[in-house]
Amino acid sequence: MTTFSLSDLERIVAARASSGDSESWTAKLVAKGMPKAAQKLGEEAVETVIAAVATDRQGVVSESADLLYHWLVVLHLAGVALSEVMEELERRTGQSGVAEKASRNA
Repeated sequence: MTTFSLSDLERIVAARASSGDSESWTAKLVAKGMPKAAQKLGEEAVETVIAAVATDRQGVVSESADLLYHWLVVLHLAGVALSEVMEELERRTGQSGVAEKASRNA
């Protein structure tokens, strides 16, 4: 099992985003701004769904990695820390999913 975490990837994204390195995909994507990063996130989400529906296990693994990476780029651009998302998930585990969803619609 790997010890690599989403927190590790979040730190890498932040470092590369501000690196100005013309060879860094992250730096280039961040320079293009939120619309491009969000577009890439959406593309990777769709590709993950396609792989899942096709029961392509390796595709799901690969596309999920792309999806998580692009999600962290979007969080970075939005100024949202991964810890904030994790805190929200933790808060939600204190109630049933049905109750949590109902509270959002109220």
